[in-house]
Amino acid sequence: MKAARAPRADKTSVKLLVVRDGEIEDSSIERLPDHLRSGDLLAVNDAATLPASLPARDVRNNRVELRLTKQLDERVWQAAVFGAGDWRTPTEDRLSPPCFAQGEEILIAPDFRARVRGEDRLSGRLLDLEFNLSGAELWRSLYQHGKPVQYSYIEDELKLWSVQNVYSSRPWAVEMPSAGHALSWRLLLKLIRKGVQIVPLTHGAGLSSTGDVKIDQALPLAERFEIPLSTMEAVRRTSAGAGRVIAVGTSVVRALESVGSELSGFTTLKLGPGYERKIVNGLLTGTHDVSESHYKLLRAFLPENILARVNRHLERQDYLTHEFGDLCLILAE
Repeated sequence: MKAARAPRADKTSVKLLVVRDGEIEDSSIERLPDHLRSGDLLAVNDAATLPASLPARDVRNNRVELRLTKQLDERVWQAAVFGAGDWRTPTEDRLSPPCFAQGEEILIAPDFRARVRGEDRLSGRLLDLEFNLSGAELWRSLYQHGKPVQYSYIEDELKLWSVQNVYSSRPWAVEMPSAGHALSWRLLLKLIRKGVQIVPLTHGAGLSSTGDVKIDQALPLAERFEIPLSTMEAVRRTSAGAGRVIAVGTSVVRALESVGSELSGFTTLKLGPGYERKIVNGLLTGTHDVSESHYKLLRAFLPENILARVNRHLERQDYLTHEFGDLCLILAE
């Protein structure tokens, strides 16, 4: 399948493939209300997208790129480190970064730097970094020097506003929770008028690729989530009634399916073949190639034979993939 290479100027043109009871139907995002019913609940991830790519240099003046993965403390973040180059080079072809010793500094700007606190056991390219700034100064510097994470299939450099959803709130996501990219306020209001309840949660969507085999095989990494009590109560009422709980994106699935006694924390849940869903009945998601990790996540909703048929149909009908691509609505009754 072909990748969407730029943000959509007209989001009403986004295609929607509907999968229900083993049957597939071509539709459009504008017809989403036709496929949902009164009493259904749509849960969205309201995490705003950070400028999580930071160009930097080590103490020997080697160029590197830091891609933040998650915040661990007031000053401390985890980041994947890349060698020289930028988003124009495919991640798997990027140069490896230099090795960093504990305590070594990485320079982002004259007044903005990070000290290496240690590396993850998974890979030496996954570092815990302590910034020299905190609070408003740290956030101001991140937004001043950072850029959105992007990949080589995109035509031009992305603007930060182009990787936000209309309901974006707290800056927790390092990549856009892209399943919601085509949901406009007009479309959301149309759903509400039909009787579909829309509720938010916040999930820090992480990196989708690093080019490091060890890291990529482990994706998604542990990600922070927080679910408002009002959202969880609405989900439980829907589950107890005749409505369906439909997640906008796999990040929402991971958050809802990770709920225990606490409504916040870090989830390490892996979706895939054999996973038995407890809460979520449906999924609005982007389209992805069979070689990507996201394809395996969908096995929590569809058996392999139907998923393969869906993929063949997406290819024949020229659906576009990735964050600005077309969408798929899976209704698993």
